[in-house]
Amino acid sequence: METLELKARGISCGHCVSTIREAVTSLDGVEFVDGNILSRSVKLRHDPGRTSKSEIEKAMAGAGYPVTE
Repeated sequence: METLELKARGISCGHCVSTIREAVTSLDGVEFVDGNILSRSVKLRHDPGRTSKSEIEKAMAGAGYPVTE
């Protein structure tokens, strides 16, 4: 398992975090997702052999929250 912390544009409330959580946990190999509204970031744990970082970023962008680095 690998832990990632990704900053995303547009995170401003609990609903935003829930939307991201729903989009990302639907991916194979994603085990845990938690968002931080103040830092506008998402921390997650995933199996990189089953789901890549780019797939996670694509799911977040598709949900309306593109990753910023």
